[in-house]
Parts: sequence; structure tokens; C-alpha cells
Amino acid sequence: MDAGAAARATSAVSSIPRDQDGPVFRAPWEAQAFAMALTLHDRGVFTWPEWAAALADQIKRAQAAGDPDTGETYYQHWLATLEHLVAAKGVTTSETLHRYRDAWDHAADRTPHGQPIVLTSADFR
Repeated sequence: MDAGAAARATSAVSSIPRDQDGPVFRAPWEAQAFAMALTLHDRGVFTWPEWAAALADQIKRAQAAGDPDTGETYYQHWLATLEHLVAAKGVTTSETLHRYRDAWDHAADRTPHGQPIVLTSADFR
């Protein structure tokens, strides 16, 4: 992950969990979602103020639906915001996102615990 890009993101989006070294993550998928947002920002898909507003809106909706806002779900909101923005910007469609999510779920279900999950064409059926 580009340290400069991560530093710019943590400056622009004040809610990002961080320590003195930069953003912190509880699991690898959180870092991957963070990196995807950095890449899409660098490619001009959205600005950081636009991202921050969309993320704040996502968190408010989750809180209204009962999310206890303990910080443990922050990157779930991050991922939901990422999915929303790429669909809203026409990078992909909600249908394609759901298709891939279902395929990954299928791949995970058939993968023995501890083994890497490999997505195949059969997972899309």
C-alpha cells in the first residue's frame, strides 16, 4: 500500500481508525477494501470529500438500523460505501457486485477451513 496515499486518505477522512503509524486494520480484508478505495480515488472515481460524505451517510443509516457503532463494523461500512459509489459512478452495476458476492460466498462454502479460497467459473452458477 502506498504510504503517501494512505496518509492523504487519513488526513481527508478523519474517521479512519489509525495509530501513530497510519491506518490500522483488524483483518486483511479491511486493508484490501482500504487499498481499493485508495486506488479508485487515485483514478479519479471520487474525491475524498465525496467519499467522506458517502461514508458518513452509510454509517448514519447503519446506526439508524441498530448498528451499535462500537468501531468493529467500520470497514463493513467502508465496503458498503465502496460498493455504493462504484455502482453510482457507473464503474460497475449493483447486479454485478451481487453476482460476484454470491460467487465468493459459494467458493468460500466449498473451501475447506484453512485453505485459500479460489474463485472459479463454476461459482457463478
